[in-house]
Amino acid sequence: MRKKIIAANWKMNMTQSEASSFLDTFLRELGDEKTVEVVIVPAFTALSKVSERLSNTQGVRLGAQNMSAEKSGAFTGEVSGAMLRELFVRYVILGHSERRSLYGETDAVVNRKLHAAVEATLKPIVCIGETLEQRDAGDVEKVLAAQLKGSLAGLTAKEIHDAVLAYEPVWAIGTGRTATPEQAQEAHAFIRKTVGELFDETTSAKMRIQYGGSVKPNNTEALMRQPDIDGALVGGASLEARAFAEIVHATARCA
Repeated sequence: MRKKIIAANWKMNMTQSEASSFLDTFLRELGDEKTVEVVIVPAFTALSKVSERLSNTQGVRLGAQNMSAEKSGAFTGEVSGAMLRELFVRYVILGHSERRSLYGETDAVVNRKLHAAVEATLKPIVCIGETLEQRDAGDVEKVLAAQLKGSLAGLTAKEIHDAVLAYEPVWAIGTGRTATPEQAQEAHAFIRKTVGELFDETTSAKMRIQYGGSVKPNNTEALMRQPDIDGALVGGASLEARAFAEIVHATARCA
């Protein structure tokens, strides 16, 4: 039984004070919900404040939006896995479509970061997904397979035991467009099948795969009831505490 996981990717939003205010409301609205694993992923500047606020909170984990593949050194502006671990970060998002499209991160770059995350005992959330042009060209499975093979290269089933995959169709991120539950399920099923081919059926069956792309309270249940969708990587809707709590509760009803 895969425990559903909902992650709030705040992107470049929320100061420390705004994050604190968000958590005041969100944790109250969340109540004692523990059937769903929740991950809050703030900007780097708010990690310490959010870590402090979550220190005595059951079931809500801290994540980071990115990390360096390097352990230390002359890499201005970068943050290492050890730095994140010291702030009690549990999860790290790797290969988000914005990192790939805006900052040129390739599968090879994502792969190096994934190896570094595993070495730092961080749980990676590895993002993959196709553009609208690739979908219209009928290349969805080709793109997803290539991203999986490239991003997960050189890792063993044991090393990715705690990894989460996030399917985020690029055309649905921040656009208000959402893949239909059927489209999302089809992609998730293919991803699970491919993980089985790359590793083994046990790893495939245990791997949690999130959906990301304009997830909102009113479309969460339809997505979460699909057999291969194990949660969501939420962007815009995660910036509003009550809306994000509603997404978690909607997911819990499908758990």
